[in-house]
Amino acid sequence: MSTPMFGGHEAKAYFIEETTYGETPANPTMAAIGVVQEAEPTLDANLVKLRGIGSRDLQFLRKGLRQAELKITYNPQNINLLQHVATLTSLSVEVFYEKPSNIISVLHKGCRIESLNIEVSAEEMMKVTVELVGQNIAVGTAKIGANYGDYSNTPVAWHDTYVKKDGAPLERVTDYSFNIKNNLKKIAVIRSANGHLLKYLPGRHREISGELICDFENKDELDTLLNDTEFSLEFGLGGSNKAVFSGCKWDSSTLSTRASELVAQKLPFTAKTMTIS
Repeated sequence: MSTPMFGGHEAKAYFIEETTYGETPANPTMAAIGVVQEAEPTLDANLVKLRGIGSRDLQFLRKGLRQAELKITYNPQNINLLQHVATLTSLSVEVFYEKPSNIISVLHKGCRIESLNIEVSAEEMMKVTVELVGQNIAVGTAKIGANYGDYSNTPVAWHDTYVKKDGAPLERVTDYSFNIKNNLKKIAVIRSANGHLLKYLPGRHREISGELICDFENKDELDTLLNDTEFSLEFGLGGSNKAVFSGCKWDSSTLSTRASELVAQKLPFTAKTMTIS
């Protein structure tokens, strides 16, 4: 029995790089994101709520600076999307909901990645969460792409990745995660046309951090922390792809010690800079 309600199995998400900020290329060939677990498009009118004397109630509701945001959690098959946390390339990202007789396309234009979080645990698939900020959203009843390309390569598993410290394999790690935040600035200007849309979306100061969870086998990382030693970390992202964090220091070390468990060492870190390639 058919129903007008959409389910997650009827949704897909794709993206395309923009040549001009906020403008989706004509008849684009849309690229897949990966195995998407969750997509959350958000449109906020950011209403200006105006009160005045003489009434207990609001007197006017005016549209404010439109907020177009998108959160996607997925299992990556490559770095095609996640690399843009470093490049800050502007993207158009489409989430569409499709039935045989009905399509709803939600197109986020002028998107940049505000934050990227990658999580890996032994016996688990790599999980990526990206939060994007856009300039505008267009809603239609037809898909915007001329073609939609999906990937045939397998998603990245824990055994496809690795961790290196100062170039040497670190083979005590059971879990790792890292986060990159671009602190994008939504800039509006006074203008009569599209004044309710942001005009610029530049990156500001970048925050780079993460955490390793290791089997506790030696005092190496305690010595690194006590000696205030700087180091680099490299994480495999499948194939020849990698993320390299430079100018790292451990924030702290916690030894989780329980009567019936093996001791785990939690090592949050902060990095000065990073690259993805």
